Amino acid sequence: MDFKKFLKLVEIQTKAASMIPFLFGTVYALFRFQQLNALHFMLMFISLLSFDMATTAINNYYDYRKAIKKHGYGYEIHNAIVQYNIKPPVVLVVIAILLALAVGAGIVLFVHVGWLLLLLGGLSFAVGILYSFGPIPISRMPLGEIFSGLFMGFVIIFISAYIHVGDQFASLTMADGAVTLQVQLAEVILVFLISIPAIIGIANIMLANNICDMEDDIENKRYTLPVYIGRANAIALFKMLYYAAYLDLIVLCILRVHPLIVLLILLTFIPVRKNIKRFAEQPTKQFTFGLAVQNFMLTNAARIAALGIAALLLL
Repeated sequence: MDFKKFLKLVEIQTKAASMIPFLFGTVYALFRFQQLNALHFMLMFISLLSFDMATTAINNYYDYRKAIKKHGYGYEIHNAIVQYNIKPPVVLVVIAILLALAVGAGIVLFVHVGWLLLLLGGLSFAVGILYSFGPIPISRMPLGEIFSGLFMGFVIIFISAYIHVGDQFASLTMADGAVTLQVQLAEVILVFLISIPAIIGIANIMLANNICDMEDDIENKRYTLPVYIGRANAIALFKMLYYAAYLDLIVLCILRVHPLIVLLILLTFIPVRKNIKRFAEQPTKQFTFGLAVQNFMLTNAARIAALGIAALLLL
């Protein structure tokens, strides 16, 4: 398999959904605690990117094996296995290698950080696998937006900050047969609040994808959220979630959780609103789905830049 086919198989253009929360968690740790561990950063980067690529490859492989409708734009162009005639055994080897990289780097990181990382990382791995695999994958249920948003938007941010600051967030210890979990509740709540725009942005990428695929999903027996609530309600939800993300930013600045410089992110509302309108008018995978990814990139990259500038000013 050449590199181009590999990048298509793992849908490399979608990896921003995991990389941006990862970078944001790192910048947040630097801003709030002035701490950064380069080794932990690299290990998590390798583990997270490898696992994200593996789950996408698993999803494509599973769709290839389970597809009922085997014609039309969505199947013939967007599934790399079909488009490039990749042999299924080769796909399985790629998946195995990526999972080995993810697990290997994760284990090394666990040795350096501790048991809480193993618990959170193991849970994330399980959800990632169940998202695409199993008798009823999460991606084929109306829960995909919730799981992808929470785990990629919140859990990744929490872990990527935790690997730098450790006990200042939480700790899990095992001694004499007893397990002790200590949580700095205020800090965890703050992390959740600052994660809301990322949670919403990722959930909306999944929602936009499912809106575009409604007809094919019904034929392939994928009962996603838009299938249950209808296209009009799904588009209305898509719009409201973005407005909630901007409201969260304003509240965080009022509460002084975010520095005032973050308010500059409100300027992104202008292009984001235009993208929302365009998608609502023509929700298709070919022409407008990418706008949801653009919105996520625009709003969250702007947050990383603003928080990064604030962190540098504190050093």
